[in-house]
Amino acid sequence: MTQIQFNLDLDVLKEAVINSNIDTVVRSAIVLVLNEYMEKERDQYIQAAGYERTTDRLDYRNGYYERDFTMSIGKLKLKVPRTRNGEFSTSVFEKYARCDQAFVISMVEMVINGISTRKVTHIVEQLCGENVSKSFVSSLTQKLDPIVNDWAKRPLNVSYYPFIFVDAMYIKVREHHRVVSKAIYIATALTDKNTREILGLQVDHVENYDSWSRFFQQLKSRGLQSPKLVISDAHQGLQKAILREFIGTSWQRCNVHFKRNIIEKLPKKDSGEIRTMVKRIFEAVTIEDMRNFKEELMNQFGENPKFTNALKILDEGFEDTIQYMGHSQALWPHIRSTNSLERLNQEVRRRERVIRIFPNTQSAFRLVGAVLLHYQQTVYSKRKSLCK
Repeated sequence: MTQIQFNLDLDVLKEAVINSNIDTVVRSAIVLVLNEYMEKERDQYIQAAGYERTTDRLDYRNGYYERDFTMSIGKLKLKVPRTRNGEFSTSVFEKYARCDQAFVISMVEMVINGISTRKVTHIVEQLCGENVSKSFVSSLTQKLDPIVNDWAKRPLNVSYYPFIFVDAMYIKVREHHRVVSKAIYIATALTDKNTREILGLQVDHVENYDSWSRFFQQLKSRGLQSPKLVISDAHQGLQKAILREFIGTSWQRCNVHFKRNIIEKLPKKDSGEIRTMVKRIFEAVTIEDMRNFKEELMNQFGENPKFTNALKILDEGFEDTIQYMGHSQALWPHIRSTNSLERLNQEVRRRERVIRIFPNTQSAFRLVGAVLLHYQQTVYSKRKSLCK
């Protein structure tokens, strides 16, 4: 079958992503694909590309006319090519009606997730009745890079973010003919209006102090001010980077991870009472009670060698884990752990599993950035303030 190659100008799509919602993004993407496909159909009908001199030419271009086309996601305005003799007719409108819903789903998957080249190629073949090469889908996906990059580099000095959540997840990337592990850093925040926002991401080859510092410096270069609290796990390089890059900021160790670390060090037998007392510490409603309950526990079980490791973790990490108590009680459930960021990571992981191994670092950045952009627009942006 004929191979049809596409070269798309995504300025319209870029504008839609930055200034509108995700429905507009999908519509813009579909308009670009359909317009470009009709252009290639006209080239094949004429048997000559634009400005090409050839004896095989059958006709000449004669501009375009606009046509509204209504589909399940709304009305599209398409530029339909014309030829001088008026005999050229595109097949898009007839075939598209049969594949409307499937095509929309696939376009959403491609534009937002960038993961299923094979599926999108198959759907476009259904739509167009041609064998569309994989390079078409790949080139379209790659041209989304400016969209994701612009979003990931947007200014952060238009709002103040008092509470920032950071975490890293690991993916596999093919690099220099080897499969290597890469760390993806993600930062989210609570705004001064108590709404959630995704601040940014970064792909790095390792998770350590230097890489965390680079990530924070990138956020600061975009205008991020030092927050009141940074919430994260207890990675030592991360802690050091927070202290270095955010002067005057407190560090909140994830409450959930901390309790899990303690419980994991307790013996399974004969530890019911100490487990109950650990739980009581973090259910207290005043910081004084929390400290008193902690001292009670330490005094009661401190001489028992079975609990030495668990009590050491509790004693060393306790103060870092109760920093949230110094802020509004209404915010406590939202700022004492990284649970919200963990849920976001699960959304990324759900799509990443389809890929398994990314062909390069940029494709990983593109996928994760597109997922985060989508989540921001469809979930976070639609939620009201967490506190009334």
